[in-house]
Amino acid sequence: MLYSYKPAQATTCLDSKPVVFIGDSVTRTLFFQLGQLLDPTLPTAPSNDGLKHSDHTLHVKNGSDISFFWDPFLNSTQTSDILRSARDTTHRPALLVLGSGLWYLRYANASGGLPAWEANMEHVLDEVVKSPVKPADEIVVLPVEQVVTSKLSQDRVLSMRSSDIDAMNSDLFHRINPSSNFGLPMLSSKPTLPVSLPLVFNQMLHPSQTEDGLHFSDDLVKMQANILLNLRCNDVMPKRFPLDKTCCNKYPWPLLLQLIILALAVFWGPAIYDSTVNFVPIGPKYHSSWANEVQRPALVFSIGIGLIFFADRTGLWLKEQKQFNPWTFGLLCLASLGVGLATIKRSDKDLGFLNREQTDEWKGWMQLAILIYHYLGASKISGIYNPIRVLVASYLFMTGYGHTTFYIKKADFGFLRIAQVMVRLNLLTLLLAYTMNTDYISYYFSPLVSMWFLIVYATMFVGSRFNDRTPFLLGKILISAILVTWFMGEEWLLQKLFDFLARVCGIHWSAREWTFRATLDLWIVYVGMLAAIGAIKVREYRLTEHAHWPLVIKVAIGASAICLIWFFTFELFQESKFTYNRWHPYISFIPVLAFVVLRNASVILRSASSSAFAFVGRCSLETFIIQYHFWLAGDTKGVLLVLPGTQWRPMNFVLTTIMFIYVSDQMAHATATITSWICGTAAKSSLPLPTTAPSNAASTSSDRRIPDIARLNEDATVSIPLISHNSQKDNGQENPLPPEPDTPVRSRRWVDRLADGSTPPRTPGFRIWYGENEGYGVKTKLVIGVGAMWAVNLLW
Repeated sequence: MLYSYKPAQATTCLDSKPVVFIGDSVTRTLFFQLGQLLDPTLPTAPSNDGLKHSDHTLHVKNGSDISFFWDPFLNSTQTSDILRSARDTTHRPALLVLGSGLWYLRYANASGGLPAWEANMEHVLDEVVKSPVKPADEIVVLPVEQVVTSKLSQDRVLSMRSSDIDAMNSDLFHRINPSSNFGLPMLSSKPTLPVSLPLVFNQMLHPSQTEDGLHFSDDLVKMQANILLNLRCNDVMPKRFPLDKTCCNKYPWPLLLQLIILALAVFWGPAIYDSTVNFVPIGPKYHSSWANEVQRPALVFSIGIGLIFFADRTGLWLKEQKQFNPWTFGLLCLASLGVGLATIKRSDKDLGFLNREQTDEWKGWMQLAILIYHYLGASKISGIYNPIRVLVASYLFMTGYGHTTFYIKKADFGFLRIAQVMVRLNLLTLLLAYTMNTDYISYYFSPLVSMWFLIVYATMFVGSRFNDRTPFLLGKILISAILVTWFMGEEWLLQKLFDFLARVCGIHWSAREWTFRATLDLWIVYVGMLAAIGAIKVREYRLTEHAHWPLVIKVAIGASAICLIWFFTFELFQESKFTYNRWHPYISFIPVLAFVVLRNASVILRSASSSAFAFVGRCSLETFIIQYHFWLAGDTKGVLLVLPGTQWRPMNFVLTTIMFIYVSDQMAHATATITSWICGTAAKSSLPLPTTAPSNAASTSSDRRIPDIARLNEDATVSIPLISHNSQKDNGQENPLPPEPDTPVRSRRWVDRLADGSTPPRTPGFRIWYGENEGYGVKTKLVIGVGAMWAVNLLW
């Protein structure tokens, strides 16, 4: 995976040392394009044709001098002097590039042809080996450039044959990488020469990029020059997050603390397995093909962490650049839509407004769109970026809607629920931040949702005994919105907070980056809170039974359709995504609310959902986090290659996608169970943590429903028909309830279990994880965890 160096970064890498090119016209073109990368004000070619076969020197602003010496045969005295001159490492060139070969073919009679070239290249390479000090920090011998015969002039066609060029490059490869009689470089009796041979240069050539069959376009040669910079700089520049310089680079060893945490995470699961291998409780649910319910979550979590680390912090699998193609983007979106439509299932009853299956489906198809967007690197396309921003706003809308509904209906402001939500949202994110040596807020979704959960909690908690008074509740929300808007608008306040965290906790976050993330969707959470209040009031006042309700629905549907058409027209005509970003906080609620209305416009729509989309939606938190290192790579800067080679890109996409979705699903189950271990089970008067196991004993572990971010964000989702509908059950308080599941594998919503006080079954394991009577309480566990992170941050 190549890195595009900026002039300042390249100058830092070269450390003001000279750069030397020696060779023919192909080498000269590369020389000028490297100068362009280092300083865009430098020329791209000789000032006139009379200077083409001359030496050139370019002076980079605040940087190195770049020199080119015309020597197409690499046999001049000056070339020998450069190779022989013994210089200390401080004053020798940072980069020495040698290019020759085509002139030996073009002027074979005068130069001696192929035999003379072979003898001279052997002499040049011997000079490099025998030099007491390496002539340069990085020595590059260019491959003999392949030509496009159909575009060559007649005299060049007769002398420059592709077969000769292939033979020359093969000879170069075997001279630079000598092998034994077995053909295995690893068993060579000779040391590999300290010279690089970028054979990939010839693979980059395309007939459409040349006019004379010999010299290629500036854009293509500039990419080759960028490879030279990657070859020289990637392994010597600081190797910090994000690790997006995987070309010509060795991965850094983990820091000591990072290695300790990684080892603990990877070996924790096997330790759990070993400690419980002789303790198998009686009951079919504790038996599976390779681990019981105690062992499985811990093993899955440890294996997942190890797999993610080896995928993105080692050379186990290759990485490559993202490549955007509008046809590929459209095809993948249509394929996802097709799978979603093919797996639609219909309930025989109205499941209600924003029901569980519907919100899972919503998160699922949005997550698929976001994943495709990230995989192809479509962020530069404004017409795609803008709707994706609305999808992120939709997640935050559901955060405000779900938590507000819960706190109005349940009025449970205890610490246990806070712990459940925060641990579930951040357990995997925090562990990856340490094991991958990244920045916590770089996984911006988890921190963003966590921040908004705490804001919603604080808003609902203050004066909570008056939450049944609508004017008071609306006033609180308004005041909260004003305070948060003011705080986020004063960047210096956030900077002071982050400075305090840096001094006291060793946490180094960017206030500017976080301000951008938070303010982009500044009010959509409050829109979700207001929507929750509105939905509850519709039910309380039985507005669906009003004579004018069908008319209201028709008007809402028409207005929503018009709003969606307006939004897509508006966003497509924006000059750039930066222009759209200025509008987004003020208009994102329009398409979100319009979609909600249209999706719930009829009984058929409310009772139907896509099981494929819902499956992805139930592990949406894990897919969003794990994609950074597994499926994508280089901390999202590239994509993972399980099958090396560009020709296998489609097959690689299919294979890594299957692996990625499977790992995300398994990690979602494991993280949910581990969250329940950490938070334990409180007294019956408190709310227990949701269980991932189905209530029916006949269900298998693979059928478990995950209390993921959806379930934590939408714990008390209400079912509100948009038309008068009397077939639903009533709970005695005029609150219509969704139908009971009609299959044994579907567990009840965990919020329903919370409401009637049922508790999940305990499972054996490390006793420290369990409730107050069997180990440490949840507060003690979290204090220990936070204290450990504080100590690690200070020592990092």
